[in-house]
Amino acid sequence: MSFSFSELDFLKPELGAEYTGSGTHFAVFSAHAEQIELCLFSPDGKDEIARLPLPKREGDIWSGYIAGIGPGTVYGYRAHGPYDPNAGHRFNANKLLLDPYAKQVTGELKWHDALFGYRIGEDDLSFDERDSAPFTVKGVVQDPDFDWAGEEAIRRPWPDTIIYEAHVRGLTMTHPKVPDRLRGTFLGMCSDPIIDHLVKLGISAIELLPIQYFLDDRYLLENNLRNYWGYQTLGFFAPQSRYMSSDKITEIKTMVRKFHAAGIEVFMDVVYNHTAEGSEKGPTLSFRGLDNASYYILSPDDPRHTFDTTGTGNTLNVAHPMVMRMVLDSLRYWVGVMHIDGFRFDLASTLGRQDLEFDRQGLFFGAIRQDPILAGVKLIAEPWDIGEGGYQVGGFPHPFREWNDKFRDDVRRFWKGDGGMVSEVAARVTGSALQFNHSDRGATSSINLLSAHDGFTLMDTVSFDGKHNEANGEDNRDGHSDNHSDNMGAEGATDNADINAARARRRRNMMATLMLSQGVPMILAGDELGNSQGGNNNAYCQDNEIGWTNWDGLDDPFLDFCRQAVAFRKAHPVLRQERFLTGETSEDGRIEIAWYKPDGSFMDDGAWNDDGLQVLGVYISKSVHAPDTEKMDDLFLVLNAGGDCQIHLPVVNGLKQWSRILDTGTETEAFAVHDQDNPVIVYAQSVAVFAPTGQTQPPEGATKAQRRRWFQFGRRSK
Repeated sequence: MSFSFSELDFLKPELGAEYTGSGTHFAVFSAHAEQIELCLFSPDGKDEIARLPLPKREGDIWSGYIAGIGPGTVYGYRAHGPYDPNAGHRFNANKLLLDPYAKQVTGELKWHDALFGYRIGEDDLSFDERDSAPFTVKGVVQDPDFDWAGEEAIRRPWPDTIIYEAHVRGLTMTHPKVPDRLRGTFLGMCSDPIIDHLVKLGISAIELLPIQYFLDDRYLLENNLRNYWGYQTLGFFAPQSRYMSSDKITEIKTMVRKFHAAGIEVFMDVVYNHTAEGSEKGPTLSFRGLDNASYYILSPDDPRHTFDTTGTGNTLNVAHPMVMRMVLDSLRYWVGVMHIDGFRFDLASTLGRQDLEFDRQGLFFGAIRQDPILAGVKLIAEPWDIGEGGYQVGGFPHPFREWNDKFRDDVRRFWKGDGGMVSEVAARVTGSALQFNHSDRGATSSINLLSAHDGFTLMDTVSFDGKHNEANGEDNRDGHSDNHSDNMGAEGATDNADINAARARRRRNMMATLMLSQGVPMILAGDELGNSQGGNNNAYCQDNEIGWTNWDGLDDPFLDFCRQAVAFRKAHPVLRQERFLTGETSEDGRIEIAWYKPDGSFMDDGAWNDDGLQVLGVYISKSVHAPDTEKMDDLFLVLNAGGDCQIHLPVVNGLKQWSRILDTGTETEAFAVHDQDNPVIVYAQSVAVFAPTGQTQPPEGATKAQRRRWFQFGRRSK
């Protein structure tokens, strides 16, 4: 069969391979290429059956239309141009290149020296003439049609959002009720057992670790390891093929549709700060061969070298208009075609860099804010990179929310018993206002987390003093060394009942703190099950039992506690307000928040600066700026990281009698009435919550099961 471009070719606005119903239009960007060839392959991707120069060039977009070919067509590109590394150009037409806009990737990359533009063993100024096509992956033309009938975006308000960070393979590989054939796949992820677990836990949004097409690093495969997390993206439009049980990308659409039917939003962890091609000594697989000087930030002193703010060897040049367009097109594709509800941006500070420096008013943020499609989805920043000035917690503009590592570290340190942490944990409980209360940002700007994929799990935080990453093959040098963890008497798992009881209580305390804090809570998958990684705090290469979620904790009382803690948060709007509580007083004298010492008096400078103080009381009421029609119950929280303590309950806003409705450290009957004249005991290492008497009934419309859990919340804490 012969192939040729149509004489009736026309320039479509879309980049990539777009099926029109009667043929396919191909378009790719390169500012510095001299010629771009489209290469067509047999259905199995093994044989190159045509090589056709793209006939049109307009505005650095090369294009052509071929009638009669459509979905299933396998293709790639070859780019002709100068091979001049000292000027930043690395064109090598011997290297087959993946279309940056490919909607599906086929084949498996086989690491071979032919994948490199230079001769391995020599410096990167040399030139390799071998054909890389037998070893690399190709794109596949797609049919965009899918039946979304009845499916709609959820768009849940931020105050009502509870995020669950999970890995497609990790969450599904060992679940006893997920069918074997679906484990590790999108269809396994949306299987009934997984969705049932998330619904019972009270999750409103699942945040998936990278599912865009990524590669396994060569050195990992050579050491019998694998890129498990997926932070080495090569295809920003294509789903990761290892997560599909067939060759149909509609599986990811099926997953999204099933999550939406269950009331769960779907967020993607996306990696637009770098690609899998690495430094100038990395392979030539796509971007480097199409236009190295445009796609990557190069060293201003020597463009032969990449400029690396990500620790991966390269930095994507998002400030370039066409690279910016690719990122925005990718985001719009996942929203418009795949119906994704939100994104978490890996090393997001890199995306805000202009002239190598972070700029919160930069082009990328401006483009996001004005985009009619993206402005309506949830956007979360990992607010740092490893470059100079890269740590930017609190520095991102609206509508971005940000991962708050200060919450993680300070909550861990407070419950570990570190001195001087009362003022810090107070800031975290109220939404980290110092970082986020500016530029009209709301109290949901902080994504509060106890743990994430990167670092110790919650169980390992209370089980290990130090990291144990030996399985990664880097002599335990990788991963964070300062985890603010505490093994509580034994390094790792133990049969000691007292240690296990203490660990369980501390986990309850931290989970309760998470659910009682202003901001948006995020739970790491498996934390509710007591999942451990054996002390490995950098399981990026552990696609095995170390990295997978262990479901043995399905019968653990801690899972039931987590369900109740989430339900408690949902039942009390005062814990999830949109406005920061700054201590203002309303015109009628109502206080919105106040801090107390154990003796019932207000916190003062001496108490805030007392390194020995380990207990804190906080009264939380509705913001003085909240609408009068918005109803919220008041709460008094006590966080006690020290020993048994007598607490005098406050007289505030006319409230004098209180009922204990949550307690992580005692089986005290719920709803026992207390007043300011009779101090109460808050037990060592515990969280207690009191509500004004008369505000202690379950939510209207609660089921019998919900009412039973409500009244039992303080009774399962042994």
